[in-house]
Amino acid sequence: MQNPVILIGVGEMGGVFARGILRSGYPVIPVTRNMNMQDIANEVPDPQLVLVSVAESDLHPTLAALPAQWHHRLGLLQNELLPRDWQQYSYKDPTVISVWFEKKKGQDAKVLIPSPAFGPQAKLLVDALGTLAIPARVVADEQALLFELVRKNVYILTTNIAGLVTGGNVAQLWAEHQALAREVANEVIDIQEYLAHSKFDREQLIAGLLEGIEGDPQHMCMGRSAPGRLARALQYADEADLPVSRLRDIQAKN
Repeated sequence: MQNPVILIGVGEMGGVFARGILRSGYPVIPVTRNMNMQDIANEVPDPQLVLVSVAESDLHPTLAALPAQWHHRLGLLQNELLPRDWQQYSYKDPTVISVWFEKKKGQDAKVLIPSPAFGPQAKLLVDALGTLAIPARVVADEQALLFELVRKNVYILTTNIAGLVTGGNVAQLWAEHQALAREVANEVIDIQEYLAHSKFDREQLIAGLLEGIEGDPQHMCMGRSAPGRLARALQYADEADLPVSRLRDIQAKN
């Protein structure tokens, strides 16, 4: 039998990965917020992967509390994720996947584009999603992963924040308010470059944003998390002393 996969967080997204991992032949041990991770780590000290699939607000408390036995098996999937999120806890070489499908209660997973992954167990995750006909791919190296994480962040933050102004879906945003979308995207990229300590090809990121839009044109721009995303972006902009005048104007009007 294969070594088990520990799944921390068994919500909608975690459930998708659990199904795929089980179909791939790996036992899955779920960990909920009411369970003691250290007790489970003592029983299962060397799993194949420890996949953290918690809510965004629970990510850092979970990383801070992860048992030492599991540090070398970490797997991450999360919106607004960047290397600084795991590096501050001295995690090295995690398996990371940038998820480009949506899963809501009572609905099947809705794919925008293939989800890129990198790390020691990236193929495990790609193969697991493949059993569910959800496309995913392994990228070449850490730099490629960083670009993919930033690309996803630009998509989420741009559509959410611009959506506070426009409402509607992402196709309407790009067709009817492209100048606004580009302005927001460029300020988001400013923030991402600060957080990632890297420079990026902006037109390549905009092309990646557009690919996401074309993958699901009817995707609504503004979810309930949009105001929080804007507030976080402005907090980072303040840290970096970035003007981000369009983001501040949107905040002032909302």
